Order: sequence, then C-alpha cells, then structure tokens
Amino acid sequence: MKLLSQLRTSTFQLALLYMVVFATSVFLLLAFIYWRTAGFMTAQTDETIEAEIAGLAEQYRGRGVNGLITIIRERVARDPNAKSLYLLTTDEYLKLAGNLSTWPEGAQSQGSWINFTLDESLGWTGPPRMARARIFEVQGGLRLLVGRDVDDLNTLKALIETAINWGMGITLALALLGGFMMSRSTTRRIEVINNTSRKIMNGHLSQRIPTRGTQDDFDQLAENLNQMLDRIVYLMEGIRHVSDSIAHDLRTPLTRLRNQLETTLMLVDNDEARDQAAKAVAEADQLLATFNALLRIARLETRGNTTADVRPVSLGMLVSDACELYEALAEDKDQSFIQEIDEDVMVEGDRDLLFQMVSNLIDNAIKYTPEEGEIVVRVTPDDDGAVFEVGDSGIGVPDDEKGQIFQRFYRVGKSRSLPGNGLGLSLVSAVAEIHKGSIGLFDHHPGAENPGLRVRVTLPRYNPQKRRLRSIPANRDDQQEDQSA
Repeated sequence: MKLLSQLRTSTFQLALLYMVVFATSVFLLLAFIYWRTAGFMTAQTDETIEAEIAGLAEQYRGRGVNGLITIIRERVARDPNAKSLYLLTTDEYLKLAGNLSTWPEGAQSQGSWINFTLDESLGWTGPPRMARARIFEVQGGLRLLVGRDVDDLNTLKALIETAINWGMGITLALALLGGFMMSRSTTRRIEVINNTSRKIMNGHLSQRIPTRGTQDDFDQLAENLNQMLDRIVYLMEGIRHVSDSIAHDLRTPLTRLRNQLETTLMLVDNDEARDQAAKAVAEADQLLATFNALLRIARLETRGNTTADVRPVSLGMLVSDACELYEALAEDKDQSFIQEIDEDVMVEGDRDLLFQMVSNLIDNAIKYTPEEGEIVVRVTPDDDGAVFEVGDSGIGVPDDEKGQIFQRFYRVGKSRSLPGNGLGLSLVSAVAEIHKGSIGLFDHHPGAENPGLRVRVTLPRYNPQKRRLRSIPANRDDQQEDQSA
C-alpha cells in the first residue's frame, strides 16, 4: 500500500517522465551509433569486394580468360578459410574456377549485390554461414561472382544489437530506480511538512516544520511556512486576547448592573416597574450567559494543549444523569422523551466537559422541539467508537446550513425568534474536537414537514490496554457558569 502511494506521487510521475525522455534520447543515440558502425562495416566489406573485382578485371584485360582462371585459383589457394568467395562459370553455369561448386539460387541479376547462405548445396563443407557477393558478366558469355564471408560481420552486428538492448534495459532500470529513490527522498520531506501541518490543524499551533540547514528549496519553503504560521498565531492570539479582555471587562460591570437591577426589583412597589425591572434582569442574565459561553469556548480553544486529569468515563451513565436532569423540562412541554442508552459504553476524557456537551445537545433538542414532540437520546457502541445521538422532531436545519451551525453566533433563520445566542453548538464542537471526536448532522425524520435534527457524536472508546493522553484544559474556573448557552 505504501509502495502504491509512493508510485502515485507527482515526484515519481515527474521522474518517470524524465526517465521516458532520457531513455528515448539514449535509444536514439545508440541507434545512431549502431547505424554508423554497421554501415561502416558493411561499406568496408563492399569496398573489399569492389577492390577484388577491380583486380580481377585488370588481370582479365591483361591475360585473358586463362589468366583470370589462374588468378582465381591462386587466390583460392592462398585463402584456405574461404573468406573470399569466387565462382567463374560459362553462360550455362558450368564451373570454370572458384571455391563454390554451383551458382547461388536466384543470383541472376547483372551488377547487383546479393546475400546468400553458404551451405552444402554450394559445395560448402563447414557450418552454414552468411555471405555477400556481386555478380557480373565477362566478355564471351562468362559469368563471375565475387563475394565475402560476412558471418563474422553479422555476428558482430548481432552482438552490438544485444549490447544496445541490454544497455536500454539497464538504462530503464537505473532510471526507474533513480526516479524511485529521488521520489522517496522528496516524499519523505513532503511527508514531514504534511505531518506537521496535520498536528497544527489538530490544535498544536506551537508545532513548526523542521529544516535540515541545507538552505535548499525545501528549507526555504519550510522557513516561509514557519514564518507564516508565526504570523497567523500572533494575529490569532491578538484577536483572542482582545475578545477575552472585552468579555472579562464587560462581565464585571454587567454583573454589577444585574445585581443593582435585582435590588431595584425587590425595592419597587409598582407592578409595572417591577415587570420592567424583571425584564431588565433577564436581559442582563442573557448577556452574562453569552459572555460566559464566549470565555468558556475561548479557554477550550486556547488552552487545548494543557494536559489535565483524564479518566475513564461511562458515557452511558453520564448521559443518563443528563437525561434525568432535563426530563422534567421535557415533561413540562408534554414531549416524548425516549432513552436508548447502553451504560456499558466507556470513553476516556474529562467528565465535566463531556457532561456539558451532552447537556447542551439535550437542552437544544428540548428547546427546538414543539410541544408534544419527540426527543430520542441514544448511546451505543460502534465500530468507530462510542456513539451519542440526540434526535428531535423540531424545525430541523436545511442541508446547506448544516456546515455552518457550529460557527459562533450562527443561528438558522427559523430559530432566530427563539431564545439563545448561537454558542451552544460551538461549545459542543470544541469539546468534541478536544476529545478527538467527530460530529455528524442528519434529518431525524427525512421527508417530513419538520424533519427535525439528529446530532451524532462519535468518540473514541476507552481502551484499558492503551490509555491516551488528552489535550484538555486544566482550568476549572468556568465550570460553575451557566451551561445553557
């Protein structure tokens, strides 16, 4: 599997393309060398035959037919290995001289070059060999064939062709190996960047891409990315610091204002004034709840790298406790509160944060489900881990908005008239992310006028053989704050 992923990398594909171009270049170069070498050796053989023909023609002009026969016999006698081939015949192909017994089959054309095989049919006593010759007619109706044994030449050509084939094969193999090694080296460095990027995306903002100190293009890329990350973290810290400061600075005067309004509420006798003071207290409580939720989410996001006391938690029992807390609220609205809970499902994490997440989801379901509606709470084991689901028969969330409802202060259009500040699901998302969980949103009753919403939270199940260290905020100064945000 790792090899397949290696072969799919752009680096390997680029190396493969380079290999094709390089192999084509080598092939063209070797083909040119072969063409020039083989052509040169063939031309040398032809020149040797032409030189012998010229010598025989000179002897024929000076000494006649008898002189031609004599010189052919002398040359045959001086060449026991029969490297040179001669055959002089009458016009009826009767042999007069030479080291061949008969005329090669098909060798009829005047002045043409022929290639044939030396075998027993020509009076050849050794193993079959290849030959090349030229034929022409001599005055008086005689026919003359002059040639050379080219078997060694053909063997050399075959040897060169074999060497070229092996050279191409070795070239391709080395190019493939080099491409794989180059791709592997490049992929390793890219994987280092990818691993660091994944850690940063998981919340470890202090991670940086390591460099080798070679100042190559990868080091320059890593340095630029690290500088970019430093700048992003600096800007994020600035924004968080401002938001935290605003929340802290405003929470104190709001608390004082709320207390003063409550004191005023107890002192006034006028019913209309008391109603106005009560509404003002309620608005102040809503503002305080919003600021508390903002601070809580900010702590979860900014202190996510602080290791806290992580313990095994029975998710089933925790959800049962939350259901018991909210069951009375559902009864007030005549809602059907269905619980399907497996209390043996265990997770590992912070119980208080998990309870906060569960409470927010159940509270949202009760809030957005109409009277006499249905709420279903489930805890089940799954191949992927422990699953906690809350489904309701409320107005639901359109498909094009499901990816946005975890943003701070985002509220679906239909729910803007209901109480709330749009921070509950943001808090749920932050808690799930800290516990390495995932959240899915589905229609609880697909196709219905009010499809409702089913929130599915999947958390890793507790493994007693391998406890995992979690990155969870250690501070507990916000746990007594309002959980209904």
